[in-house]
Amino acid sequence: METITLTTDRLVLRPHTPEDTAEVHAACQDPEIQHWIPVPVPYRREDAEEFVTETVPRGWRDGTEFNFAVRLGAGGPLVAALGVIPRGPHAHEVGYWAVAGHRGRGYMTEAVRAAARWAFTEAGCVRLIWRAGIGNTASRAVAEKAGFVVEGVQRAGMEHRDTLRDCWVGALLPSDLGLPSRLPYRPAAGDRLQAADVAPLSVGAPRLRA
Repeated sequence: METITLTTDRLVLRPHTPEDTAEVHAACQDPEIQHWIPVPVPYRREDAEEFVTETVPRGWRDGTEFNFAVRLGAGGPLVAALGVIPRGPHAHEVGYWAVAGHRGRGYMTEAVRAAARWAFTEAGCVRLIWRAGIGNTASRAVAEKAGFVVEGVQRAGMEHRDTLRDCWVGALLPSDLGLPSRLPYRPAAGDRLQAADVAPLSVGAPRLRA
């Protein structure tokens, strides 16, 4: 896929470049990022260089992962990083981290919404998935502010440091942002049986009244 730059009122989201190496390296020294995000530990400058010069370009070229550096304006500091990963023909998953000194200002939520609009309108996405380890309340707060509906707990849903962990899982749909979907969506509420339509249960298969 061709690389793209997204803008919001305060932010510029663009694919990482070698100029981001020092700031990515510094940000990933944060214990919170290392605790929740599967970055190498210790995180060396060589890891940052490999990420911005190899991983990011390859992901865009192959269409396997779309990573963005999130900056405060075109020439401002790095405030976050965000990635969108295809998960099948119609779903994508978003992941993100915020630089420690720039948290609590709404930048991450703003960036997630911008990336979601791009995914829905340009990348063929009809369901954007969010997952985070149980206890990662900061990530959950961002997701909920961005409009995601937390759907539940996925057991052994994430692999982190060679260990499977339970995670929260949620989703954002185009309609949540007032956008059309590429596929029609019929919510399950229209198919739910009313209590009066279900006969009393007995041993054996349940019977439904006509």
